[in-house]
Amino acid sequence: MHLHRALSLTLLLSTALPGPVSLAAPTVRQAVPGSVQLGSVQLGSVQPIPPGYRKRADLPTLTLTPALPGVRKVEYLSNGFIEVAHVLIMVPATSNRSALALRLAQRAVAGTFTARPELAEVDVSVYVSGQYAGFGGPPPVFTASVPILRQSAFAQLQIRTLPSYDRAWLASFTLPIDISLAKTYEGPEVASTYVDPAKQVQIQRLAQALSAVGGSSLDNSVFYHGNPAGTQIALTFDDGVHPMYEPLILDVLRRTGAKATFFIVGRNALAYPYFVRDIAAQGHEVANHTYHHVRLPRLSDSQIRQELTSTDALLGRLTGQDIRFFRPPGGRFSARVLAGAKREGLTTAMWTDDPGDFNNIGQVKVENRLLSHIRPSGIVLLHENVPDTINIMTDFINDARASGYQLTTLAQMAGPK
Repeated sequence: MHLHRALSLTLLLSTALPGPVSLAAPTVRQAVPGSVQLGSVQLGSVQPIPPGYRKRADLPTLTLTPALPGVRKVEYLSNGFIEVAHVLIMVPATSNRSALALRLAQRAVAGTFTARPELAEVDVSVYVSGQYAGFGGPPPVFTASVPILRQSAFAQLQIRTLPSYDRAWLASFTLPIDISLAKTYEGPEVASTYVDPAKQVQIQRLAQALSAVGGSSLDNSVFYHGNPAGTQIALTFDDGVHPMYEPLILDVLRRTGAKATFFIVGRNALAYPYFVRDIAAQGHEVANHTYHHVRLPRLSDSQIRQELTSTDALLGRLTGQDIRFFRPPGGRFSARVLAGAKREGLTTAMWTDDPGDFNNIGQVKVENRLLSHIRPSGIVLLHENVPDTINIMTDFINDARASGYQLTTLAQMAGPK
């Protein structure tokens, strides 16, 4: 170890660790009622709101006239510049459900644009009746994204011509991963937690302390923040991709010229591939957030590998990007998780600035927390499907720039491998 790094480490270990990362001794967590067993039929599970967390305010809705069978809800949201709607549709489990899903989606899109002509885009998710368990439960059978300028092309589609429309997905029911594991909900990314015996926790504390000097761990397997001498900030979004929210976020980034890294869940990328392509096409970075958004420390080595490699393969195929970074769901990681990611050529990325936007605390608090923790070469953690985040993004980006910071991707801040 170089002398100046050793001296810096000694000083750091005598004080509190930098940043918000919490490396606590392991605790025994009980399974939460409602946990879902994952298997070949029902992949993923709904993540409930933990006790004490605020429920998100209801989004504005539209009523279609005439009413359409199967349309469960039509919501819409604005980012201050454009509005996007999302239509949730249920179809029966019949042999012709693909054709039925397309017909209902076409009618629903036309009805939604009629009900609110100022919409820039309408997104559609079609599920099988009786199987829907929220976003993150059993996957949809059909999805589509219809910008206003593509409405006519979408309305003319038939099942046989569907491949000609690049913003639709029809389930083939041949899923790229089949694992069986018990999922327990352990909360969102309040603070990263290293789940291992005390000795390993101390080793991780050492690695984190060293990162305050150089930005990453000694072997470059964990990236905590960039070089403290820099002026860039890495803007990151977890839990993508989401209908309705994704176009709004990308629109703000396009208008402001900011770049970001999106940590994408594989099961979401499978059902909404066009949004993943949009992210890459607009100069942003895609990164790995596992296939099922499960907490990894309790999985076997082979299951961890499946979660990572399946997501890498899917994201790489959709974007052509070399997937470089991985973030463990819930911030739960261990020596085995880090080793598994490293074996797959992935750098585990943490964060320095987490405003807790997932807690629906209000946009003023989200922005104030972001700005109060802003630091040179810091890593900002936000979540996609949070209206507060959508509402404060433009102001936060402008305020950060006014303070001399440039918002960019993790790869751009970290530099070459």
